[in-house]
Amino acid sequence: MAQSKKVTCLDCGQVNRVPADRLSAGAKCGTCGAKLITGKVAEVDLATLQKAARNDEIPLVVDFWAPWCGPCRMMAPEFSKAAQELSGEARLVKLNTEEHPQAGAKYNIRGIPTMAGFAGGREKARQSGAMPAAQIVNWVKASV
Repeated sequence: MAQSKKVTCLDCGQVNRVPADRLSAGAKCGTCGAKLITGKVAEVDLATLQKAARNDEIPLVVDFWAPWCGPCRMMAPEFSKAAQELSGEARLVKLNTEEHPQAGAKYNIRGIPTMAGFAGGREKARQSGAMPAAQIVNWVKASV
């Protein structure tokens, strides 16, 4: 039997157990039917981020950003390119620190954009500043 991995649905917050070989094959949430691995960046709130960071068995990379931040807006398309390239290896999400200021306090965010990589229920790496897609991909593969 194939090994399974826990993956949190970013739409409804339900934790799903998915066979590892089906992660990239269009696995869907058992509760709401949303795709679990899309290759696209998802916008999350603090509760979803905490649940996914704690439970997911594939790396989760979070971009803490705000709409007024110029470097954040410049990095957004690069973060999306990196999400496509890392599809199946890691999930990339964004958290708007202006809408969720408690997230900045909880994760000790001192400047934006800041990326944090989570694996095994813990924060494994952190990187501040805008980066191009190739550098984001390399950072995720080396650090998370």
